[in-house]
Amino acid sequence: MQIGIDSFAAVVADPQTGEMLPPADRLSHLLEEIEAADRAGIDVFGIGEHHRPEYLDSAPTLILAAAAARTQRIRLTSAVTVLSADDPVRVFQDFATLDLLSRGRAELVVGRGSFVEAYPLFGLDLHDYDSLFAEKLELLLKIRDETHVHWSGQHRAALTGQGIYPRPLQQKLPIWLGVGGTPQSFVRAGMLGLPLMVAVIGGDFRQFRPLVDLYRQAGARAGFAPEQLQVGVHAFGFVGETNGAAADAFWPGYQRLFTTIGRERGWQPPTREQFDAACGPTGPYLIGDPQAVAEKVRYIDSVLGGVSRLTFQMTNVLLPHAEMLRGIERLGTQVAPLVHGGQAVAGGRS
Repeated sequence: MQIGIDSFAAVVADPQTGEMLPPADRLSHLLEEIEAADRAGIDVFGIGEHHRPEYLDSAPTLILAAAAARTQRIRLTSAVTVLSADDPVRVFQDFATLDLLSRGRAELVVGRGSFVEAYPLFGLDLHDYDSLFAEKLELLLKIRDETHVHWSGQHRAALTGQGIYPRPLQQKLPIWLGVGGTPQSFVRAGMLGLPLMVAVIGGDFRQFRPLVDLYRQAGARAGFAPEQLQVGVHAFGFVGETNGAAADAFWPGYQRLFTTIGRERGWQPPTREQFDAACGPTGPYLIGDPQAVAEKVRYIDSVLGGVSRLTFQMTNVLLPHAEMLRGIERLGTQVAPLVHGGQAVAGGRS
């Protein structure tokens, strides 16, 4: 199993003063986080895409390109590319260029996004939410397979054999399909034989097993071998010295994030009791000491019938930069060896 980190490049505040870190400093810290992940042996680092004032990742390929110049081995991916609101030609060109800069370390996770600001921003109608994604995914996959593309659709000008350059270093640029909880999305990924990235932000991992089974069944019917049907999971995670320290460090920023989003979506503010339950042995968050987190990773692998990649959503708007770096180091040097070795060590204290 690959272990990864995803960041949404959220603007971070000082937990003591409440003052916002200047955007240039925040991006500098983010690049340091990716460098730390590379040194710690993390397999992959993903950058999200948002078009909101509290995030700095509206152009994620630029962040990833800067990271490519400062890292050696870590794979660099989107998390996710909002393909519905973008031009597949440009998306492919950007990531093919990233692949060349990184010498074959680029990947994409494509999806429709959990926020909708990109649609009016780029002149798109939300009523076309589904058809935009289906059409643009079809075109992106065609571009990946063919240099000169003949294609026509509803939402973009036709291509009549134009060449699309540059081509990536990898023979086939990896494209994952990012999904939430919609059965049709799982089936689509299986029918296309695309690796699946499941975003889990609540509930029980076991409730996703029927959806993952739908994916594997659809892929088998479409003629894809089981090894082609990779399953990835994206979930909140953070590794502290002890279970209590990890939860205490992550909670303040988590509370602020979900209180802010909740005001927009009509949710009640989160409580510490709910958060602590979500960090428990079968809860959706991978937050705890190295042993507890490793055990949760193995639990997820078991209940979902095998996971190829697990990415920790570590964005936290109130976590000090130094503590984030320590959490990244623990994930790479303590949790990953436990997961890969399949053994437990004496854990931290609660």
